[in-house]
Amino acid sequence: MRDRPSGDAALLLLADSRLPAGGHAHSGGAEEAVRLGTITGPEDLARFLRGRLATAGLVTAALAAAACELAAATADHPAEPYGQADGDGNTPDAGTDADPARPWRRLDAEADARTASPAQREASRVQGRLLIRTARRIWPSAVLDTLAKAVPEGAHHPIALGAAAASAGCDPYQAAMAAAYNSVTGPATAAVRLLGLDPVTVHRLLADLAPALNDAAHAACASLIDDVVPDGAPQNGPAHNAATQNGAAAKTRGSGWPALPGHTAPALDLLAEGHLNNPMKLFVS
Repeated sequence: MRDRPSGDAALLLLADSRLPAGGHAHSGGAEEAVRLGTITGPEDLARFLRGRLATAGLVTAALAAAACELAAATADHPAEPYGQADGDGNTPDAGTDADPARPWRRLDAEADARTASPAQREASRVQGRLLIRTARRIWPSAVLDTLAKAVPEGAHHPIALGAAAASAGCDPYQAAMAAAYNSVTGPATAAVRLLGLDPVTVHRLLADLAPALNDAAHAACASLIDDVVPDGAPQNGPAHNAATQNGAAAKTRGSGWPALPGHTAPALDLLAEGHLNNPMKLFVS
């Protein structure tokens, strides 16, 4: 039996609802949908979950995969400390990506641009902040420290998830799978609590989504650029050769991020804003 990569076990931990990162307090729009009568039973919930996975789930999966890839590239080719000269005697400019925080702020801005609802933005940042705090204790890494400093108000949840996944030993596909899985399990669990649905029936709905989850993770990774090479990396030497082998061209870090999926779900945006103004609620979002 072949050895399994260490990321498999970490993936289970990241996707576990018992991870103390606050995910259990968010319903992903399910609570407001129940209040409005949009979700009344298993059939409604199945449609809600499938639609959420195809929109918000795919977007968060792609962002998590991109963050995981960025974290791995940063760990492999760390930038020189800001304001210090590199091996060739060049001092990084304040306006370049030699500042290790800059790519994280750029990727977080991509997540912000794909989150139209202010309520959803706030919920995403709260979850991201809690996840980074937890992950820094479980899987300490310079990447998580840099991200925490780069976005002190809290990185969006998929960005934090991707960085945590890389720190735990996961690859971008596993980070995408964790994000896609979380996009449906949170609302499903919330529906069980809100409507008293049979947990076995709801887990059957999640099992039926397994092929779609796999497709979403693959689509998320397919949207990424082939290689991520830190700006300022020498054009000759191991770093450059590793990035350009097999005919792959060196690319600027994050050059493909604007092309990541940006599927919108106006109904989820409206649910989030309605939930924010609901004084009687069980979940934060």
